[in-house]
Amino acid sequence: MKAALVTEWGRNPVYTDVPEPEARDGAEVATVEASALTNLTRALVSGKHYASKEIQLPAIPGVDGVVRLADGRRIYTGALGYSGLMAQRAVVDPRGGVDIPEHVDSVTAAALPNPGISAWTALSHAAAIKPGDHVLVLGATGVTGSMAVQLAGAMFGAEKVVAAGRNTERLAWLRSGGAHDTISLGEQELSARVAEMHSERPFDAVLDYLWGDPAAQVLTALAASHPAAQYHPTRFVQIGSMAGPTLSLDAGVLRGTGITLSGVGIGSIPPEVLGRARAEALPRLFTMVADGQLELRTQPRALADVAAVWAGGEPSGTRVVLTP
Repeated sequence: MKAALVTEWGRNPVYTDVPEPEARDGAEVATVEASALTNLTRALVSGKHYASKEIQLPAIPGVDGVVRLADGRRIYTGALGYSGLMAQRAVVDPRGGVDIPEHVDSVTAAALPNPGISAWTALSHAAAIKPGDHVLVLGATGVTGSMAVQLAGAMFGAEKVVAAGRNTERLAWLRSGGAHDTISLGEQELSARVAEMHSERPFDAVLDYLWGDPAAQVLTALAASHPAAQYHPTRFVQIGSMAGPTLSLDAGVLRGTGITLSGVGIGSIPPEVLGRARAEALPRLFTMVADGQLELRTQPRALADVAAVWAGGEPSGTRVVLTP
């Protein structure tokens, strides 16, 4: 069969012939209909991700996607360790899948779970958003950041959501998609705007998809703009590192404020939380995107184009989905 195959760490996958997968351990061979090209998928086969050590090369990438089972059911499922989903067929455990409503197409269904579950987990668990909260989403113009902006108010009742990002077109759209205010990175002074907003009404949570210098600016501004005598907890949730994997931060930022740091990623979320996300949140997200309550931009591409697509990246706020 045909599949994308990575043979060296950091090298783009190639479209090639690979052996047919074999069912094992209660799993079955299913026909793949779509698999999203996510940042996680890229990172795992770069060899630099903290979970890359679990992968043996050569490997078929694709951590999740939509498959058709032998009984005709269409499910969203994660890849088993020996069978990535960027292939014509893959080995999956049908017991761990989520049925897809008929009115949700396979491309959308493959693109939604990664940003949807990530955003839901960050908002519900790590940031513990509750009605009336003031939330800043740093890196809001990406796929997952945009999802978090939309869900913060629509699903969790945040009173004010501020979206910060570089893509001005996406920021303008987010004003109609859940953001009450925006910060244009590169055009506005990030630290000054955050300090001003935090002084007026402290942020209860920050969802950070950037890290690096933007995160350092935000953390420093939060500490500088809120009097130490007026304790206010701000939950800073680290999710992505598009602006860099490290930052420089004065230790006093954490000692002199109510800021707490936590992360959302593989290994940092309790299994029961992930279980609720798949069982409770994902069906609701499928309904919301089908009803137009959520916007998710997708770009379907043929699996045969995987090498070019992998090298070319994806448009801001749009998820590329590969179809065999």
